Amino acid sequence: CEAYDLMKGLGMTQAEMAKEMDEWNKGELDSFLIEITRDILNYKDDKGYLLERIRDTAGQKGTGKWTAISALHYGVPVTLIGEAVFSRCLSALKDERVHASKHLKGPERKITVQNRAEFLTHIKHALYCAKIVSYAQGFMLMREAAREFNWKLNYGGIALMWRGGCIIRSVFLGNIKEAFERNPELSNLLLDDFFKNAINRCQESWRQVVSNSVLWGVPVPAMSAALAFYDGYRTERLPANLLQAQRDFFGAHTYELL
Repeated sequence: CEAYDLMKGLGMTQAEMAKEMDEWNKGELDSFLIEITRDILNYKDDKGYLLERIRDTAGQKGTGKWTAISALHYGVPVTLIGEAVFSRCLSALKDERVHASKHLKGPERKITVQNRAEFLTHIKHALYCAKIVSYAQGFMLMREAAREFNWKLNYGGIALMWRGGCIIRSVFLGNIKEAFERNPELSNLLLDDFFKNAINRCQESWRQVVSNSVLWGVPVPAMSAALAFYDGYRTERLPANLLQAQRDFFGAHTYELL
C-alpha cells in the first residue's frame, strides 16, 4: 500500500502501476500480494477503474492485533505488524482525517524525481528490505515463544507451510527455508548470508525512499519502522543507558554497569 501511494504521488496511472507490479512479480518480490495488487489495479467495472472508488478505511479480523499483543507480551520488537495494525486504525478515522486535511499543513515541496524508473527501483528494493525485516521479526517472536514453552519448532518447515496457499505466500519463503537448513540455530534471518547480502545490496534504495517520503510528507509507517528496527538491531550501543538512568532516577528501578 505504501509503494502504491508513492507511485500515485509520482503521477502514475493505474495501468502503469499494474505494469510495474507485474514486473516486480517476476523477480525477488514474486508473491501472492504483488500478484493480486496487479490484478486489482487493472480491474474495471462498467464505471471504470474500481480501486479509486473504494473508501480508504481498512478493517481487521484481529490476527495482526493478536500478533502485536503477543509481541508486547514476550518483549519482541515485531514493529512492522504493529505499525500495520495502527495504520489500519488510523485509516478508520476517516471523518477526522478529512477534517484535519483542511487545517494541518505538510511540506510545501512537490513530489518530483529526476529519474522515475530509477526511483521505482528504489521503491521495489525498499519494499523488499521491509519485507525481509517483517519476516525476521516474525521468526524472532516464534523463537521467543519456543524458548518460553520449550517447543522444538521446524522453522524451515513453517516457511514452506506458508508457501502452500497463504496470503503471505512468496518466493523467498524458500530462501528462509534454506537459511534455516544452513543453520538450524540461526538467531535472526538478518544474519543469514542470503538476507544480509540482500539488505546490503538494497539498503541505499530503502533509505532514499524513506527519507524522500519524509521530505514529501508521504506516510510510510511500515517501511520506516523496518528501517528504524534494522538500524537499531545493527547498533552496538543504543541510548537505552540514558533511559535506564531516567527510570532509576524517578523510580529506583536499578541499572547494570557495563
